[in-house]
Formats: sequence, C-alpha cells, structure tokens
Amino acid sequence: MLYSKIEGEGKPFLIIHGFLGMSDNWKTLGQQFAESGFQVHMLDMRNHGRSVQSSAFSYELMVQDVFDYCQGHALQSINILGHSMGGKVAMLFATRYPEMVEKLIVADIGPKFYPQHHQTILAGLNAVDFSVKPSRADVEATLSEYISDFGTKQFLLKSLYWKEPGQLAFRFNLAVFNEKIEEIGVALPAELVFEKPTLFIRGGSSNYILDSDVEDIAVHFPLMKLETIPNAGHWLHAENPALFYQMVISFLN
Repeated sequence: MLYSKIEGEGKPFLIIHGFLGMSDNWKTLGQQFAESGFQVHMLDMRNHGRSVQSSAFSYELMVQDVFDYCQGHALQSINILGHSMGGKVAMLFATRYPEMVEKLIVADIGPKFYPQHHQTILAGLNAVDFSVKPSRADVEATLSEYISDFGTKQFLLKSLYWKEPGQLAFRFNLAVFNEKIEEIGVALPAELVFEKPTLFIRGGSSNYILDSDVEDIAVHFPLMKLETIPNAGHWLHAENPALFYQMVISFLN
C-alpha cells in the first residue's frame, strides 16, 4: 500500500504531490487543512518518497494504487487534491470512481497532453554520481550546473536522504523515470467526465493552464471553476500558500 502521512479528524481529504515530489511537500498545508476539520491523507505515489519502487509506471496504475489505499483505509467518500502529475492522477481517479469523490481540486495542470519538458531536470539528476559518495553540497553543485531556478533545486533536494551512513540517494526512482518519462504528459482519455464540483487553480505566471484550455477542461469537468494565483508559477502552493489555502478551503466549505 502507498505510504502516507495522516493528520487530523473529519472528512477524508487526499493530497497527491507532483512529479519528483512526495508527501512532505504538503506538510504545512496538510496541517492547516487538518486544523480546519479534515482528515488529511498526504500520499507518496509509486516510485516517489517512501512508497513502493516498481518498474511499472502509469496513471492507470497510480489510480489503482489510490483506490487500493482508499479500500485499505475504509475511505468511501473523499475530497481529493492533486498538483501537476498528482492533478492528473486526481482527475483520472475522479472520472474512474465518481461515486467515491465529493469534490476535486486540481493545481496547475489540465487534462490535455503535455509534451516532454523535463529533459534539463533529468539531465541534472542523472549527472549526480552517488558512487563517489557526494555530500549534500556536492549534489547541489551538480544540479546547479543544469538548473538555475532556486525553487526547483530546493524541491529536488528535498528527496535527498541518507540511505546509510555516508551514502546519499534520491527517494524517487530515477531509473524508471528515465525510461517512462513520456507517461507524465499523457492526456486524460477523451470520453471521461466528472460531473461534480471541481476547482482548478493555476499560477498567473505559469503556462500549464492557458485561457484556451478552459473549453476543453469544461468538457471533462462541466461543474469546474478556475481560480488564478497572481505572480505565482507552477509551484503555486509553495509560492503563495496563504492564498492557495484560502481558495481550497472556501471551495471545500
């Protein structure tokens, strides 16, 4: 079963991280949602964080993992939030199991196909040679040769951990992502529809959800509404957590 961090009591609220992320990315917001009366389940997806490492990787498999997790925890009616890759998982889950989902929140991703755009990040991650037992500073220096954005670097470094004394590693399964990277951009199947309240939140400085995408989003999610966090990029929940929290909580309530 998927690894999770569970906070609070009340209506079950599942939070799914983005590509190369993990449940820890949502720790602060998760605690806030828990304080607002929800039982918050912050999940690690397969090949991420502390969850199972597998050579099989797709949205259908991740949705099955979430379904199995809900069965294992006897969760029959949930709210679900996903960011980026996690948003794709949440959309597919809601359309596959609409009877289980009351409200859906999708952060900075649409149902459309996205061409592969993680090449530079993967090049940086693959350039790290763990066989020479690098320090955290060494890993950061290597990533800096490929990735200039401070926020992206810090996000990736969160998945760095001491596998054993003196030996760092990434928690995510880089070998599988190198092989299956095309899976990340896959579109939601054209025929799938979720006819319950859905909130899309985009970053005003992000190009993941364009004005021209709204019509297509509404085909899949007829009860959708779109909110924009001004001056925020793709990591909108980290860049403006206060406004992100406010938008989500007012939608849930």
